Amino acid sequence: MIKSTLFLLIVAFLFSCSEKKQETTEAATEIKPTNKVVLSSEIEWEKLNPARGDKSPQAGTIWGDRHGEVPTGFLAKFVDGFSSPPHIHNITYRAVVIKGSIHNDDPSAAQMWMQPGSFWTQPVGESHITAAKGEENMAYVEIDNGPYLVQPGSDAYETNEKPINIDVSNVIWLDNERSNWIDKKCDAKISYLWETKNNGIKGMFVKLPKNFDGTLESDGNIFYSIVIQGKTEYLLPQDNSIKTLDLGSCFSSTDTAKHILTNKTDDFVLLYVRTNGSFYIK
Repeated sequence: MIKSTLFLLIVAFLFSCSEKKQETTEAATEIKPTNKVVLSSEIEWEKLNPARGDKSPQAGTIWGDRHGEVPTGFLAKFVDGFSSPPHIHNITYRAVVIKGSIHNDDPSAAQMWMQPGSFWTQPVGESHITAAKGEENMAYVEIDNGPYLVQPGSDAYETNEKPINIDVSNVIWLDNERSNWIDKKCDAKISYLWETKNNGIKGMFVKLPKNFDGTLESDGNIFYSIVIQGKTEYLLPQDNSIKTLDLGSCFSSTDTAKHILTNKTDDFVLLYVRTNGSFYIK
């Protein structure tokens, strides 16, 4: 009996030590939030094409470095009536209309005005023009590597890439019945736009319904989300401060993260998401 009791005490002691060690290890490996917010009011603006002087659109970098050799996301502003000369770019870019009406196509193409929430791509080397009309015109532009350069249309060359233009009226939405990325009790919607095969980076639209109060949980080490339409409040976990994100504002993370969002308006919020992982909305 004494030997059995002593054995049980030793086992209990060892189990207790093991539990404490596990708790200590878990505490030591706890991941600190990497959530980050960039407000539209914090963005610094400069000329998108300095060679055009005062006729140049304005550009404001949100993440990355438009002048460096890295992926970058930036905003572009155009004055009412802006129309560029035929030109090319040294890299392919993707873009989303945020404000106003924007036309982007071959120099000889009829003008087709894209409204907020429309998505387009511009292949490297292809001659095109960009035009804008409206009191305010703004787009989110994204490149996979830089720098972003504007070059003469006379230097145009062909590649295997084809441009994509998706008007907001043609966006295909998936709800919680058609996607396992949305909780069954959530009325949010998503739309797949593009994905690269070599690294799994993808671009998507996320539509949060009016009065949404929930989370977007992401697991990629690349995650950027830009407000395209509407306004949402964002709870920054590092200090529990609440940030109001309007058009062009961005929230991001570089590890598994929980993004707490609240839409107190009576209209939906449209987000553009770039990530190399998955996410879950609830």
